[in-house]
Amino acid sequence: MFVKDVLFLILEELKDDRKSLHSCLFVNRTWCEIIVPILWKIPGKYTLTSNAKSSLFSVILLHLSEESREILKSQGINLFIEEYRRPLFNYISFWRYLNLFLIESMIVSIKNIEKYNISIIRREVLNLFVNKYTKYIYLDIPEQFSYQLHQIPGAEHCFSRLECLHCDDNTDQNILKGLARISKSIRRLKFYIMQCNNNDNSGIIELIEAQKKLVDVHLIYFYTNMRNEPYCKTLEESLIKNSDTIQYLRIGWKPTTKILTNLVNLISLDINLNLLGNANWNHLGKVYLPRLKYLRAQQVPSKILASLIENTEGNLTEISILYEGVDNRELIRAIYQNCQNLRYLKLSFNNDNITELENLLIKCQYLNGLVIFTDEINEPDWDDLFEILTKSSPSSLYKFKISFIWSFKLLESLRLFFDGWEGRHPMLLHTIPIDKYYSNVKQSLQQLQRQIESLIKKYEAKGVIKKYDTDLYESIFEEFEWIQKKLLFV
Repeated sequence: MFVKDVLFLILEELKDDRKSLHSCLFVNRTWCEIIVPILWKIPGKYTLTSNAKSSLFSVILLHLSEESREILKSQGINLFIEEYRRPLFNYISFWRYLNLFLIESMIVSIKNIEKYNISIIRREVLNLFVNKYTKYIYLDIPEQFSYQLHQIPGAEHCFSRLECLHCDDNTDQNILKGLARISKSIRRLKFYIMQCNNNDNSGIIELIEAQKKLVDVHLIYFYTNMRNEPYCKTLEESLIKNSDTIQYLRIGWKPTTKILTNLVNLISLDINLNLLGNANWNHLGKVYLPRLKYLRAQQVPSKILASLIENTEGNLTEISILYEGVDNRELIRAIYQNCQNLRYLKLSFNNDNITELENLLIKCQYLNGLVIFTDEINEPDWDDLFEILTKSSPSSLYKFKISFIWSFKLLESLRLFFDGWEGRHPMLLHTIPIDKYYSNVKQSLQQLQRQIESLIKKYEAKGVIKKYDTDLYESIFEEFEWIQKKLLFV
């Protein structure tokens, strides 16, 4: 038994390396019995290809009981083309990530089934997943979902140890109220607000207030310019009641209450706006967040952010700020005067603030990764910027992401940058091209990009660049990730 326990601990470390685990399945029966539960914990955690989704659903259907199959047959629904075979394991009992969006997409994709029969299939499949033998730590409820999960026999057992919940304001509020009575241990909540005119948030409020260990909260508003302030206010007030435990907050609107004043244990703050109205941000600059380590902000005035940074205790290690076409020199000064422990920074630079970049590089000696964001109007003089990076970067800095408009002048500037970097730590480089053509450039963007990538390969061969990627639309890698670690597709 001791050997089996040790083997489990070793194989558990490979839980994100499914190819290796799959190859280990065939060692012997003991290895297979250990690995199968590990592999089947996470089918709902990742995005699946169409083929993988179809194969997975076939396995799910094999778990239907004789009673369920008879119910389906009585309605003229036959989902089994071949002879029915019971699976070797009860794979569903191993699931810990219940992604109902994935389950729903499988059900509605069944061919040659009348729409009125879909609800029957959905009921039998959900009864298969919600039972007294399975405990989930993750639940993702899709938009417009109204099936009363909490009323299925076994729901109290299934969701009693829930740690993570994703849902939106279209979710039936009765479901959330039912979960509030069952689930008290949710640590991570992601809540999407899809309808700006929705006034009923009683279920999500009850759910938030029932939690004992709420740590990480994402409140994402899709229509920032049409926000429902009373709706948002009640959400903020419910979070204030969890102020002792909340450490990570992402919010998609300007706070309407003094919620940030109450969240004194906040480690990460992300204010992500798509649009900025005539909002009064003054109270945000007065917020005191002594433990704050991660700050992300989009379309928040730089003057307000500078005041917020000044009211921290020097613990900030990651800062990502996006606000185009503004003078942010005061903000840059606030960063290098108050964030000597800074490791990663994303910020826009142009000719007006480029001298402050030099001061920042000199002051922030632990800086490891720099994301330089530019816009089409205020693109900096690349020769000057690259010269500053070459001369003033601390020895710890070698990871760069640079957004720019492809041009022949940039090609020569990059050459000078790489020449000046010789002898330093080989850089990890990402380019984030701004998709635009110039009338005075005869060659296409693709042709010019090939020339720049050819130049980069030359300096890779010389050891100046260790690894290079083009991160189109900043969608491939995490913001401060240069070597992709997270598996996106299965």
